[in-house]
Amino acid sequence: MREETRLWLDYAEENFEIARLALERGYLNACLQNACQAVEKTLKAVLLERRGAAPATSRIRELGRLVAAESMPFAISTEECDLLDSIDLPSRYPTIGVSSAASADWKVCIECVRIADRILADLRNRLSAPRE
Repeated sequence: MREETRLWLDYAEENFEIARLALERGYLNACLQNACQAVEKTLKAVLLERRGAAPATSRIRELGRLVAAESMPFAISTEECDLLDSIDLPSRYPTIGVSSAASADWKVCIECVRIADRILADLRNRLSAPRE
């Protein structure tokens, strides 16, 4: 694994841990923001490893499409992509309205942490495995 890839994965892991801790403490907005960042950085790590570069987008659906095109499909539904994409900007910028589908509530936060945990674990393991 490239050193740059490992660094992106380490940052993704840190974002995931902060999301988990924020959820435990009831900091729901921070939970959402860090869960999104964990997924984004994990997907970019895959692209860095496979292509040597990652696009300057934070859209999970777009990054996921690019990762899948690199013969590395992973388990994320369209609905999960839409959820993460819908909370990314509103979780960072309070003047951008939060849509009803992405309001910072416990249920949404728990779901986003679960998504981030699954994707980070899956793709980190696959990147760590020897390539065929």
